[in-house]
Amino acid sequence: MKARVCLAVVALVLFGTNESAAAQPDERPFYWQVQGADELTLQAAGFDVEHGVDGTLQVVGDQRVADRLHVLGYRPQKFDTVYKPVPAGPAATASALTFYGGYHTAAEHEKHLTDVAAAFPALTQVFDIGDSWRKSRGQGGHEIKAICITKKQTGDCSLKPNSTKPRFAMMAQIHARELATGELAWRWIDHVTKGYGTDAEVTSILDTTELWVVPIVNPDGVDIVASGGNSPLMQRKNANNTSASCSAPNAGVDLNRNSTFKWGGAGTSRCGETYQGTASGSEPETKAIEAWFKQLFPDQRGPGDTDPAPVTTKGVMITVHSYGNLIMPPWGWTWDSNPNAQQLAALGRKMAAFNGYTVVAEGDTTGTTDDFTYGNLGIASYTFEIGSGSGSCGGFFPQYSCVDSLFWPKNKGAFLTAAKAAKAPYAS
Repeated sequence: MKARVCLAVVALVLFGTNESAAAQPDERPFYWQVQGADELTLQAAGFDVEHGVDGTLQVVGDQRVADRLHVLGYRPQKFDTVYKPVPAGPAATASALTFYGGYHTAAEHEKHLTDVAAAFPALTQVFDIGDSWRKSRGQGGHEIKAICITKKQTGDCSLKPNSTKPRFAMMAQIHARELATGELAWRWIDHVTKGYGTDAEVTSILDTTELWVVPIVNPDGVDIVASGGNSPLMQRKNANNTSASCSAPNAGVDLNRNSTFKWGGAGTSRCGETYQGTASGSEPETKAIEAWFKQLFPDQRGPGDTDPAPVTTKGVMITVHSYGNLIMPPWGWTWDSNPNAQQLAALGRKMAAFNGYTVVAEGDTTGTTDDFTYGNLGIASYTFEIGSGSGSCGGFFPQYSCVDSLFWPKNKGAFLTAAKAAKAPYAS
């Protein structure tokens, strides 16, 4: 989750579809509702904090976490389970390809891009834009893959910022445990490639616009999550394990606090969920994503914090996170309004007309990706927080069926609206 503080160690024990026959009750992770708490205070105390309903806070953890809250004077109330029931049948069996009822592994996302490029050569091109942390250390890992989708003409899909067509960029699963986000990127890729020539709206977009997608920004982290099978590990960060004091799911750097724009002021504890890293842009995944954005978009905004991006600016970026049912434009590093706040809110409301999400600025987050893309390049940038905080389709680990029954139907129109706005996002 992008604008959230996630800083606690969550004790996890693998269990199957029958929750009552799984781990001991005090070892199961829950969402605990905490009334009257201050987010920064809970952060400093080392809890995994999320925003719950009606402005309250949720702390993620087992009974021992709740006991710690009691000692500090809070009255946590058990709100919901972290794991949702996995339906019986073939999909319930974790494999090398899928886990937790159908979610795809990082390797399957990579294969999907290869398969799409082979099936639609006139529309697509796949790029290796950098390496994951493990890959950069010779410990296995992954190349980070991006796909360009458009009706290709000469010069299209070039990693150069002076493109003829406007560009819409989507990235997902920078926080590995936010499972539905990569699946939405998968659905988006399939919708626009399979729809060309038969869907008038899609055809018009691909004739005039380049769509770029990185479905898995944090593939090493996804590997760690998937290693839990039907009880996924709650790995948020990348796989940087240079600190001997931390182990999965608490090792790593939060890639959404490591960006080079306004870095600093996030988590400084190496085992904390929002650990910002030793320096801005210290992680190979951050370097890859930022270099990719600079190759796609020219710098269209002045150097000052109050310099607006001009009305002639091209480009829209969405980074997909969960959860909260929110559309969040910058700033994250300050609660002060950004100089394009009204225009960003207007486009946000157009997208929210499809998914019903609340449009609200971020605040309280530094070193984030969308602050980088807007702050450095002027791109109209948004964080989508997918899903609610409870129920079978809520939290980090919603049932896989929710992707097709809820998340994709709600967000398809919002994504199409963003793509169509890429030619002039600040003009209306």
